[in-house]
Amino acid sequence: MAFEPPQRLVRALGETAPAGDDWLARLPETAERAVARRELTVERVQVPGGRSSLVVLVRRADGSPAVLKLAPARARPESERAALAHWGGLGAVQLLETDPEDAAEGVLLLERLHPDVSVRSLPEAKALLEAAGTLRRLWVEPPGGHPFETVAERTGRQAEAMRASVLAEPEAAPLVDAALAARAELLAAPPEHRLLHGTFRQSKVLAGERMPWLAVGPDPVAGECAFDLARLVRDRVEDLIAAPSGPATTRRRIKRLAESLEVDQERLRGWTLFRAVESGVRALRVGRPKDAELLLEFATWL
Repeated sequence: MAFEPPQRLVRALGETAPAGDDWLARLPETAERAVARRELTVERVQVPGGRSSLVVLVRRADGSPAVLKLAPARARPESERAALAHWGGLGAVQLLETDPEDAAEGVLLLERLHPDVSVRSLPEAKALLEAAGTLRRLWVEPPGGHPFETVAERTGRQAEAMRASVLAEPEAAPLVDAALAARAELLAAPPEHRLLHGTFRQSKVLAGERMPWLAVGPDPVAGECAFDLARLVRDRVEDLIAAPSGPATTRRRIKRLAESLEVDQERLRGWTLFRAVESGVRALRVGRPKDAELLLEFATWL
């Protein structure tokens, strides 16, 4: 079959692709090779799919369902592979096998979950509870000599981009200054060092067969748990912004999540601020002003 990348993926990668990158152009051929090597039967490409990878629903030679995922090197698929192998299916989708050519081509063969059923489909209170329970299972000691970027390293790169963006978007300067100050204080004395999902939110938790809910799509990082939880705080941000009680709801959410996962409330608030401002400034930089407006307004509540 023809492996046509979903438009959502094309748009998202177009925002971040470095000059001369031809991963999208090579993607159909790469997918065909991965399918042929494993003698897979293709059912369909998942649409709308993600923003950093092609997801294909397949069946293996024995008829069992699986997912073939292909991602460009800048999406760090080898880091994802290492994290999934370390978790071993506890709280996260299971890595089924590794082919010697996978590392070079950014290919992962994964357990099939229910791709259209995430915890986001649940009522908000139940969704937060189930998502938080899933996240807790992922917070384990990273393996010795691990390959994962640290929170300090990742946010250091982001901080540089934020400073540069302020030159073009000076109205964001006060929030950027506050976010960078929060980061500096938080990194001064991190309370623990765990393997983190890195990009965790409700839509990253799908219904499974082995367990009711399993996490997918990590961009793993090593550091303190509050950093991982911070992205979950702003889930359904469009609903929060639309509600008159949005600021109060956000404060209650921070308190509830911090208490349920035994994370310091002020550290969670600080990382939530940093991550919201970073995402908002990045949205401005790549031409998504509506997303930027929501995120930066949310950040003012923190």
